[in-house]
Amino acid sequence: MRGIEGEQVLLRIVLSESRTRDGQPLFRRVLELLRAEGLAGATVLKGIAGLGQRGDIHTVDIEVISQDLPIAIEAVDRPERIAGVLPKLGLLVSDGSVTLERARVIRYADAPRPRPSSNGR
Repeated sequence: MRGIEGEQVLLRIVLSESRTRDGQPLFRRVLELLRAEGLAGATVLKGIAGLGQRGDIHTVDIEVISQDLPIAIEAVDRPERIAGVLPKLGLLVSDGSVTLERARVIRYADAPRPRPSSNGR
């Protein structure tokens, strides 16, 4: 695991969950790109409602099940690593939004993995 601390950049990509690329959900393709480019990590969040560029509200209602809910993908890393992935991301994401923000990383740590016991359990 590569550690990051201090002033970094938050990359946020917001897409429609219905978008696909080569038969695969677009959010999955973006996540695979971020991993291939070696970013420190990424999180995919599914929204319960959103307001699109055209002014349409996408939401989950009891009467209507939306298939166009927002998906947000967030990744935090060093500015140069984020800058390096933007051109490839631009080729992959043709609609939605891509934003950058300054982020101060206070803690970036993975939960410790349990060690195998010496008695085989």
